[in-house]
Amino acid sequence: MKTFVCLIALICAGLAHAGNVTVAAAATLRHALDEISPRFTQATGHTLKVAYGSSGNFYSQIKQGAPFDVFLSADMVFPQKLVDEKLAAAPVVPYSEGRLVLLVPHQSALKPDGSLKDLAAALKDGRLNKLAIANPAVAPYGMRAREVLIQIKLWDALQGKLVMGENIGQATQFATSGAAQGGLVALSLAIAPEVAARASHSLIPKEWHQPLIQGMVLCQAGNPAAKAFVQYMQTEAARAVLKKYGYDPVLKP
Repeated sequence: MKTFVCLIALICAGLAHAGNVTVAAAATLRHALDEISPRFTQATGHTLKVAYGSSGNFYSQIKQGAPFDVFLSADMVFPQKLVDEKLAAAPVVPYSEGRLVLLVPHQSALKPDGSLKDLAAALKDGRLNKLAIANPAVAPYGMRAREVLIQIKLWDALQGKLVMGENIGQATQFATSGAAQGGLVALSLAIAPEVAARASHSLIPKEWHQPLIQGMVLCQAGNPAAKAFVQYMQTEAARAVLKKYGYDPVLKP
């Protein structure tokens, strides 16, 4: 009986200190965080409120005073800028490495060919009218897509045929909605059930672009729940979910 009372007391104490965490997250993370969020709440009692968008836009918003507790970027550059500008409460922590894919709707004239040889052929024979990517000015996956297209010498030829999403989530919508014949998007979104049911994908060689190391940073120092979330994202439980959604672990030097 005494043990039971002590256990109830501990649970109540945990709930009494439960807090909220406001997270700015790259659009690539939507499906992974949908699964991580309830697990985090179950483990800590804290709850997440997540906004999704492009990492560059979130960087600008946080710089202008947006009250996010944690920033989960699709790269290391934007969170590091916040650290350098003394707008972060802790150093940047890498939490995963993303992958870029060619996503092709089932009814598309394009082939899901990661070598992009068919993309080049489709550009010449008229099968390709539009290709979706995220805006390279604000979205890391868009930056990497541009690097790939420059690498295979198609960037200039595709001008006028690129449909740019504000973030990688919107680019994925363009690639599957008929607004484009395909798109260079995140693996984490391509393998989501609702996308996989409508389109096929193929990995782009990692050597064709800079690594998609993704970093997170604590923005508000005074929120214990936010610190708990940053810690939770480094646990094996969180890493297992990220791996399920196509993220590679970050290799330590």
